[in-house]
Amino acid sequence: MPTPRTPAEAPAEVPSTPAELASFVDHTLLKPEATTADVTALVEEGARLGVFSVCVSPTFVAHAVAVAAGRLRVATVCGFPSGKHVSEVKAAEAARSVADGADEVDMVLDVGAVRAGELAAVQADIAAVRAAVPADRLLKVIIESAALTDEQVVAACRAAEAAGADYVKTSTGFHATGGATVHAVRLMADTVGGRLGVKASGGIRTLPDALAMVAAGATRLGLSGTAVVLGGFEPDAAQGAAGAAPEAGGY
Repeated sequence: MPTPRTPAEAPAEVPSTPAELASFVDHTLLKPEATTADVTALVEEGARLGVFSVCVSPTFVAHAVAVAAGRLRVATVCGFPSGKHVSEVKAAEAARSVADGADEVDMVLDVGAVRAGELAAVQADIAAVRAAVPADRLLKVIIESAALTDEQVVAACRAAEAAGADYVKTSTGFHATGGATVHAVRLMADTVGGRLGVKASGGIRTLPDALAMVAAGATRLGLSGTAVVLGGFEPDAAQGAAGAAPEAGGY
């Protein structure tokens, strides 16, 4: 199983091959209509592409772990996609996912609380989930950067770090305001200063977009159309991938 890359171990150069870029990828399927068969296909495709992990809904964690059989890591979400769950519920959801075998949990913070300046409550919410996720499992905090001002992005990142998170993450991919931007990734990376990882997700559909996120400081990427993005290194392959299968969805 892949070993998590710490922020300090992030490559100094932008990936130049499909294999290098794949090592950044959480291959994602979070569509509400997804089936067990879809998750099986996601894991098999992820293993074939050499991605770092698959990211699935909590109901599919145990199945994804069984299909992955140690070939790649399994991530899931918590409080998704609104973040408007009480902390006890988020913590219980995270604990169940860990019990089902999840290696990583991507939680959604309370975006409204960040916007209202209720940062002590935001930090306590994240800390409750951190307490439910053992230290040997990664906790990423989705801040929904497109819905925040720069000052609020910085504040959210600081709250996540103070609460013990391992990563900050741009977006759910479901918010109307949009997904990842190079500006947000750079701001987040500057704020956490290598102490936390930075995951860019939401609307990353092409190879240039993915490479731009890494160049801005992303140490992980959430992608649904992974085959198309990686195929961008070879245009003919990208066209074939685009015609072969739909995107996994949600990001």
